[in-house]
Amino acid sequence: MPTGTGLDAQLGFAAESTVGTAVTVTKFVEFNNEKLAWKPTFVEPTGLRVGRKYKRASRLVQSRKTVEGSLELEWATKGMGLLVAHMLGSTGAPQQIAATSAYKQIHTPGGFVGKSLTIQVGRPEPSGTVRAHTYSGCKFKGWEFKLSDSEIATLSLEVDGWDESTATALATASFVAGAEVWNFQQAVLKLGGTASTASGEMSITGGTAVTTIIKEISIKGENPLATERYGIGNSGVKREQLENDTPTITGSLTAEFNRTELYDLMKNNTTTAIELALTGAAIPSGGGNNFFLSFIMPACKLKEASPTVEGPDVVQMTTSFEAYDDEVNAPIQIKIVSTDTAL
Repeated sequence: MPTGTGLDAQLGFAAESTVGTAVTVTKFVEFNNEKLAWKPTFVEPTGLRVGRKYKRASRLVQSRKTVEGSLELEWATKGMGLLVAHMLGSTGAPQQIAATSAYKQIHTPGGFVGKSLTIQVGRPEPSGTVRAHTYSGCKFKGWEFKLSDSEIATLSLEVDGWDESTATALATASFVAGAEVWNFQQAVLKLGGTASTASGEMSITGGTAVTTIIKEISIKGENPLATERYGIGNSGVKREQLENDTPTITGSLTAEFNRTELYDLMKNNTTTAIELALTGAAIPSGGGNNFFLSFIMPACKLKEASPTVEGPDVVQMTTSFEAYDDEVNAPIQIKIVSTDTAL
């Protein structure tokens, strides 16, 4: 039965064949919140006319249209591949592991040209009617993975899009069966070691699991895009958002103070690999493979790691880092092992 509240909301998406041309959404995820908005700009009348001192409504024109906002969802063990591909501009098509039900996805940074999503939000009215707002030409300007002590892993996405339709029918939501969520107790964080890439997959040898108590880790990507590509003949709708600056991968660790394990890396300007791996349940008929999610950044620099004493409690420190290109391996790799056979 309808509730007339956010309990009836839905979020779906699908890859577009042509950037800006909306398609029917076919993939759906559970989400925490969405803040997508269609935002027009206006050409305001300014001409002087005797007897009229207020601007006239008849001369107000909507000029440009854009879609801006954010999505936040819990990172699930299945059904995340297409979002990751659009976060990094990767292909990362699932590859079957031997003759098992386990498939791996290897995502590394690639190009964004020709890649966009249609995103549809179903927003419930108190009457019980769920209204479809369909956004075309969507790309991710930024993203953030966050994992906190005793919490579920979350993904935040910063969206830029072309236009909105409220005439498109609400798609029927269907969800991937058996999708769980990642949580803090499944994670292991390693520093150091040597990165290498073989058959398109990066791995770290010799990394050491962090002994410092980590309260939170954040990994954040920024994809600078030209989002103001308007012009005559476009009817106020932008053209494809193109990369127009250097992308960055940054992050932070909130931890108890440890000089030798964290602070000295910053002090000595040491380049270090960072690997965060989360291991889930065994995959049925998976040949011994488990659901798995990992982030590898082979060349990180710690840029801030200052501990502060703020009373009698355990001394804390927040460490910020940035991932760089080591000119051999990808600056970041996101690996997913699941039963997903397609993005």
